[in-house]
Amino acid sequence: MASPTTAEGHGSEAPDPGGLGRRRFLTFLVAAPTLTIATKIGIDTVAPEEAEAVIPTPPGPAEILDLGDVLILSNAPTANLLVLEVREDGRVRLELPRTEVGQGITTANAMLVAEEMDLPLDQVDVVLSDARSELLFNQLTGGSNTMRSLYTPVRTAAAAARARLVATAAQQWGAKADRLSTRDGSVIAPDGRRADYGALAKPAARADLGKLTATPKAESAHKLIGTPQSRKDARAMVTGQLKYTLDLDIPGAKPVMVRRPPTINGTVAKVNNEAAVRAMPGIIDIAVIKTGVAVMAETFGQALDGKNALDVSWNGGTVDGENNATIKKKLQAAALPFVVPPLLTQYVDGEFDFAFASHAPLETNSAVADVREDGATIWSGMKVPILAKQNIAQELGLPENKVVVHVQQAGGSFGRRLFSDGAIEAARASKAFKRPVRLMWSRIDDMRHGRARAASHHKIRATFALGQVLTFEHRVASVETDWSHGLGEVLTAFAAELPVGGNLSFAQTVFLLTVKSPYNFGVTTQLLNEVPVDFHTGAWRSVYSSSTRGAEEIMVDEIAAKLGKDPVEFRREFIKNDRQRAVLDKVAELGEWGKKMPKGFAQGVAVHGEYKSYTACLVEMDARDPKKPRVTKATIAVDVGKPINPRGIEAQMLGGLTDGISTTLTAGLHIDKGLPLEGSYSQFHYARQKNSPMDVKVFVMPETGEIGGAGELGVPAPVGAIGNAYARATGIKPRSFPINFPIDFDPFPR
Repeated sequence: MASPTTAEGHGSEAPDPGGLGRRRFLTFLVAAPTLTIATKIGIDTVAPEEAEAVIPTPPGPAEILDLGDVLILSNAPTANLLVLEVREDGRVRLELPRTEVGQGITTANAMLVAEEMDLPLDQVDVVLSDARSELLFNQLTGGSNTMRSLYTPVRTAAAAARARLVATAAQQWGAKADRLSTRDGSVIAPDGRRADYGALAKPAARADLGKLTATPKAESAHKLIGTPQSRKDARAMVTGQLKYTLDLDIPGAKPVMVRRPPTINGTVAKVNNEAAVRAMPGIIDIAVIKTGVAVMAETFGQALDGKNALDVSWNGGTVDGENNATIKKKLQAAALPFVVPPLLTQYVDGEFDFAFASHAPLETNSAVADVREDGATIWSGMKVPILAKQNIAQELGLPENKVVVHVQQAGGSFGRRLFSDGAIEAARASKAFKRPVRLMWSRIDDMRHGRARAASHHKIRATFALGQVLTFEHRVASVETDWSHGLGEVLTAFAAELPVGGNLSFAQTVFLLTVKSPYNFGVTTQLLNEVPVDFHTGAWRSVYSSSTRGAEEIMVDEIAAKLGKDPVEFRREFIKNDRQRAVLDKVAELGEWGKKMPKGFAQGVAVHGEYKSYTACLVEMDARDPKKPRVTKATIAVDVGKPINPRGIEAQMLGGLTDGISTTLTAGLHIDKGLPLEGSYSQFHYARQKNSPMDVKVFVMPETGEIGGAGELGVPAPVGAIGNAYARATGIKPRSFPINFPIDFDPFPR
């Protein structure tokens, strides 16, 4: 029984306290390259004659309308178009218009269905939906948005299915529907009669039941939602039974790998030894495609040998002369100036640099493609499959309705799979070879030619007097982040107009919709300027916040020190939001803030809020050897408003902590002659078990309100906490990240 549903209206305009509707606010936001607030800034503002209460900071854009709100607005027109099926064996199947990449959304959505239908969790199957063009913007997985946007629609779909099953049983029994109940996958009558959902499935699909009204259960009646549940796919993952893209057995699909240029965006000039490579064992075919030279073989090992043996003359790329030093110089020059001069007040300045960072998902880019004269079928892990379908159709010269895109579960993403490079490349290769292909990127390909978090430079200035922070200015200069994966279409569709300025406009909009300061620091400005250097960049987990808010939290400690205040007490005094203060209090309590530590050891603390959620992190560090610091303990408190699966939220926070440890201490990319030197996990020093604390406590706060996001939330606070612990343990103010960043390896050949 397929059940299209009617969801509660997400699209209605919700007025903010100041009377500015969310849609009007979005229009205002994207109509200007920066947010302009008319504020009185004069001598009497920056240097008051006497100390007063904390100087309030007006709400930032992301406090009124965040990126998740924009995505929810964009989803509203098609939020009803869910497919939920009750099968004759009693199992319920939900087609999820999102991508599972390890974040646990299939389990969380199964919990919503099981809760609403009074069904055991193990009887709910959640599968990933193929690309569905009719969903418009409602098939983009990103912005910590899945549970925020699907919570009501999925529950409503399940409620509609339950209502139809109950009405069918009532019709069969000649009973009143409101006298029947549901439990354990059955409809039950007061006299004990029982009908399983499976037995009712076919009659319910055919029966004329008239107009039914179905509303989700009251949240106070929830028994499953909010309880910790293990992932439904965990056993399959650890036993090797879960099917990823390259596990698919597509008839005739042969392994393909691509020889890529020695610099980013280089192109093939000439293949010099094609005949010799064709003669190698197992080689089936060779073809020049847009991104390099594709080699098809009987096995991936033979394809790898063939691509490595190729002698190719290359045309130049787009960043051949760039390296870390040249990029840093450009970013420093691009940082916008401060507005407030430190004339009559005390001030603290700081400059910070963050290196490029690979997404480094465990599963590299991969796809299966079967392209024919009259159509194409693609299988891959994609977070924006509708755009992938459109791009592939355009690439192949086919009508969009002749391209079928099957979304596969993927082994990690962290933002990487917002781009469907692998799927598009596989389609090109299949067209060139005129047969199905199984495309795999090597780890070296993924590190060097994949997407990366853009390098950035940060300037921060805070002025203060009489114990109060008067102004806080943050200027971010970043290598341009590529937003061409579909988010720009969402912003275009839900704004009256966009400013002239191309990608910078999208970047500035995303920046303002995600980055916010949690503090009352007087006049606060956070501005982004991007440098158009043509690297392969993409949204890395928490996008701008990981570096922007991480740097700010380090500065907060330094401001507190200037004012002679304890870092936790200083934050408590200046934090705007009670929920933010509560998570800080919780980590201070659980993490025993302020306890005596041996020399070379220290604690560090930081907070962060994003997508209607709040977190705080307290770490302990052993930095007796400043070149080999190690986080030994971490305490995290997290408030996501309404936790669906607390165990899943714990996992998200653990992942964010590990990302924070990695990119703050050791993991980054060295650019040399237009290409990252790193080509493996042994060179990109992501944290190993020995670098990770054995003692980690994650406390999920009780329900406090509407659902917030969790996926992006977990990185920025650990970045700040780790930086602060390092500074307290060593006396060295960290300014460049990762802190320890040597080239301690021999790079692979280009």
